[in-house]
Amino acid sequence: MEKRREVSLVVLSDVHLGTYGCRAKELHKYLKSIRPQILVLNGDIIDIWNFRKSYFPASHLKVIKQVINLMSKGTNVYYLTGNHDEMLRKFSEFSMGNFTLADKLVIDLDGGRKAWIFHGDVFDASIQNAKWLAKLGGWGYDVLIMINSLVNYLLEKMGREKYSLSKKIKNSVKKAVKYITDFERTAAELAIDNGMDYVICGHIHQPQMREVINKKGKTIYLNSGDWVENLTSLEYREGEWHIFRFEEEFCEEENSTDEPDLDPIDLDRLWLRIAAFQPEVR
Repeated sequence: MEKRREVSLVVLSDVHLGTYGCRAKELHKYLKSIRPQILVLNGDIIDIWNFRKSYFPASHLKVIKQVINLMSKGTNVYYLTGNHDEMLRKFSEFSMGNFTLADKLVIDLDGGRKAWIFHGDVFDASIQNAKWLAKLGGWGYDVLIMINSLVNYLLEKMGREKYSLSKKIKNSVKKAVKYITDFERTAAELAIDNGMDYVICGHIHQPQMREVINKKGKTIYLNSGDWVENLTSLEYREGEWHIFRFEEEFCEEENSTDEPDLDPIDLDRLWLRIAAFQPEVR
């Protein structure tokens, strides 16, 4: 039996299940490799904005099944809502067993330190150009990812390194760079005002971990990135935070042996299959 890594707390966000850009197979592999005490799904896990009844592959369903399997083994799961799954906010503060649906979360860590976790789309109303940039996460982003996949396929055939079109666009467009900077600053300042040692967001698809200091105090800003391009999460183990990067931890040789794409399933069967799921017993 493959040994799973014990992790105190895992935070991941921006999975966008139900879209073409979602890297569900890699996420499923990652989830099978860990045994977290707490798993925080920090928004945009199921992409209800861009949900297509005709597109929800079984590989995406496997991610949901694995989360349920972790719950059955004792992992406490917190699903925090984001903008792409904001319709779930009407059910916020719902709790059943070791599953909780909420909009934000404060977790007490070692030494009395507090981690404040929320998706981050709440800042869009106060940051200029945020709505325009959010379009990159919708239909246009899907198209860009599909084009990028073709480009990277050709680059690999030529023995060249992979290239991220969306990262290049975001890093070269001044408005996008300013938005990310403003987002991080706003989150950190709010955390300092509220006496939080850590503030953890998603939303902008930019994995990050850095200390922010102002006249009122200091905090550590963290962002879990995404499972569309960066394939990152945040792990808290042995009293320290780490950014987990899938492509650094799982070699290309292992990835190449992954099972082929599975046929899409009808949305009407999705919840029936979840309800009928029997977790593994080991």
